[in-house]
Amino acid sequence: MATDFYELLGVPRTASDDDIKRAYRKLARELHPDTNPDPTAEERFKAVTLAYETLRDPERRRRYDTFGPEGLRGTGGPSAEDIFGGGAGGLGDLFDAFFGGGSPFGGGAAGGRGARGGPPRGHDVEMRLHLSFEDAVFGTQRDITVMLPVACATCSGTGARPGTTPARCSQCQGTGEVRRVRQSILGQMVTASPCTRCGGLGEEIASPCGDCRGEGRRHEERTLSVEVPSGVDDGTTLRVTGRGAAGARGGPTGDLYVHITVQASERFQRQGYDLVHELHVAVTQAALGAHLPFETLDGTEDLVIPPGTQTGRVFRLRGRGVPHVDGRGRGDLLVRVVVDTPTGLSKAEDDLLRQLAASRGEDVAPVDVGLFSKIRSAFK
Repeated sequence: MATDFYELLGVPRTASDDDIKRAYRKLARELHPDTNPDPTAEERFKAVTLAYETLRDPERRRRYDTFGPEGLRGTGGPSAEDIFGGGAGGLGDLFDAFFGGGSPFGGGAAGGRGARGGPPRGHDVEMRLHLSFEDAVFGTQRDITVMLPVACATCSGTGARPGTTPARCSQCQGTGEVRRVRQSILGQMVTASPCTRCGGLGEEIASPCGDCRGEGRRHEERTLSVEVPSGVDDGTTLRVTGRGAAGARGGPTGDLYVHITVQASERFQRQGYDLVHELHVAVTQAALGAHLPFETLDGTEDLVIPPGTQTGRVFRLRGRGVPHVDGRGRGDLLVRVVVDTPTGLSKAEDDLLRQLAASRGEDVAPVDVGLFSKIRSAFK
């Protein structure tokens, strides 16, 4: 069985989030142990689910693409035990694949809730951060201002007026769901749906907080500090855990996703962790050699152009490129030489070049440019 997550799901490495979700749903229906009697189906089912849980998260997918499975250690993401050990995390899309909605067992992943009857998790927040080329290379810290739902300070996020507390829902008895039993040709079927009285929270508020009107949160402008690591590239998405919207009535806080846009450099082109610069030199410098001051991102260095340098020659300045995101060294700076042919020559310069051509036995155009043009047009 394939061990690469993309191979497990049968999608290319360039697959979109929708492509990955569709592939997983198809495989989940085929491999689920309840519908597939093949004894190997369960292990394959676990493998594709773990692959999906990794690739659906932008930050974990980026680390997997860059470093492979080793890059996932310590990221706090789901493991096989998280997915199959009885917890609800990671199974929302699986139940959706079979039932077209939330978990048929209630609680769990349905509707983004945490534990059964608990308050829902706050939504994730996305924003775009524009960086200069140098800030993206070396990293930076930015303060960003966003309007967010935050926990109400008056009621401490409970939604209840100070001095009072929420009470257990009288309709669902605190479970947050209502179960119904109906007969079918297959026998009794039990369905569960969120309690309409408490909205699935399992609690009722008799005296709502006057500031948040019982929601437990208010919209406020907050300034957040975002640490941008060195080496990020245009299109990178940073995930700041727990800095999104606060959940209603004390629910878990969502995450903040920062989409990075990097301003293009006028001097350097980025290729992975390497930088490329096209250096134009005069024909005399290329022929005779030269020592040129060259401005890198780290300062000025002496670039030696050996005599006889041709267009296309590349000089590699090691360790002068982009730092690796994981902190393991830096890329290189590649300087590609372009030899410029002089134009607009004075008579003295023209004479010198003709003397050089004569000494080297090289044929050049005659002095009478008009005559040369006539000769050239005759062969068109």
